[in-house]
Amino acid sequence: MDTGGNSLASGPDGVKRKVCYFYDPEVGNYYYGQGHPMKPHRIRMTHALLAHYGLLQHMQVLKPFPARDRDLCRFHADDYVSFLRSITPETQQDQIRQLKRFNVGEDCPVFDGLYSFCQTYAGGSVGGSVKLNHGLCDIAINWAGGLHHAKKCEASGFCYVNDIVLAILELLKQHERVLYVDIDIHHGDGVEEAFYATDRVMTVSFHKFGDYFPGTGHIQDIGYGSGKYYSLNVPLDDGIDDESYHLLFKPIMGKVMEIFRPGAVVLQCGADSLSGDRLGCFNLSIKGHAECVKFMRSFNVPLLLLGGGGYTIRNVARCWCYETGVALGIEVEDKMPEHEYYEYFGPDYTLHVAPSNMENKNSRQMLEVIRNDLLQNLSKLQHAPSVPFQERPPDTETPEVDEDQEDGDKRWDADSDMDVDDDRKPIPSRVKREAVESEAKDKDGGLKGVMERMKGFEVGGMEESGSNTKVTGVNSVGMEEAGVKMEEEGTNKSGAADQVFPKT
Repeated sequence: MDTGGNSLASGPDGVKRKVCYFYDPEVGNYYYGQGHPMKPHRIRMTHALLAHYGLLQHMQVLKPFPARDRDLCRFHADDYVSFLRSITPETQQDQIRQLKRFNVGEDCPVFDGLYSFCQTYAGGSVGGSVKLNHGLCDIAINWAGGLHHAKKCEASGFCYVNDIVLAILELLKQHERVLYVDIDIHHGDGVEEAFYATDRVMTVSFHKFGDYFPGTGHIQDIGYGSGKYYSLNVPLDDGIDDESYHLLFKPIMGKVMEIFRPGAVVLQCGADSLSGDRLGCFNLSIKGHAECVKFMRSFNVPLLLLGGGGYTIRNVARCWCYETGVALGIEVEDKMPEHEYYEYFGPDYTLHVAPSNMENKNSRQMLEVIRNDLLQNLSKLQHAPSVPFQERPPDTETPEVDEDQEDGDKRWDADSDMDVDDDRKPIPSRVKREAVESEAKDKDGGLKGVMERMKGFEVGGMEESGSNTKVTGVNSVGMEEAGVKMEEEGTNKSGAADQVFPKT
């Protein structure tokens, strides 16, 4: 059992890490629909950059095994998973009530291959956790994952299945403590909610706060019960740049690593916090964003890197390509090699783009108040908690396909002894190829009058009442601990939930 905080065998920060990279060549074919800002095609564009920069040869490239129903039900409700599996564009009109119940239809549309998409991106994240748990790599990457808004019983914010929660649950089988860090512009609400009442998972989210989706992530939302002070929220305003961001990120995350001493770290690298994002309003450069990856990598703790938001897809691909190089310890050239998506990156055809001259509404004084308040909260955690284990759940079976050895078009191994759910099929051929669409700046974020809700809060001591409003939001996962379904082979799992977080 790893007690947390141990250094990896790979050595100091300058030494290259062993990296596992999960990619399914079909993932770019999934299509949310015309005009929808979420485009899985960006994952294929990222992969093409990695291939032409020569980075794939430095990693173990794996095709994730699709997550099974019972894997998804470790966090999600049975009826919700069943609904995702059965719903299709042709049948959705007959299930209006269910669509409303599970929040599927607008931001989270029904599209061809929806359930296979969920299985694919969740399989990559859980597979990465399994590799880390077995010490088979130092860093695992799944750019298709990071869908942090999904809840136990509903879709939210373009996210259907919360692969991050599932990956953390897998890491908790081996590690007493897991740290989750979220640098997406949107608050990581689904992950925070799932672990809001446990001290085994610390969640830290740096996000735009105010009149902005999902509307959660107040600095006073700090956790509940055993999890009090184990949720950190860093509320930010429009236009934050690299320098301002790291005035918060580095001292806060340095103190978190010192006090919490996690056995593994999950870093959600949502690229909608980059300058010029279609839905975002931050002003980070790709290097500034990647500095978060570099900083977390420097602690030499098993690291799972996931994707997330990002809606100016050429910049998403740039960012995740560069951050893959950071993970590998390889500096990637700015001049972009020619490849099949080269035209997306004109007229400069470079990896890096200059941030804009937009106003930074985050004053130095405000940043210092936020930093000091969060460091004060961290000081109340005197030492890393020690959580007793009873019986360790079995590892999730993930027989990934090594892309270096297998046919990239072969999705399932007929000789595998894995239990494969009935009715699973490859993506239907009618799935649309992603078309190049306008990336005109959307104004849906409600950017006016932001931070009004933040201006009146007390930044001194955290009162107990400050978390009361949050408690009502975690009912779906259980107020005391996150309810996680532990299924036994051949048994009916309906209503059976075991608690994996014993009280300390």
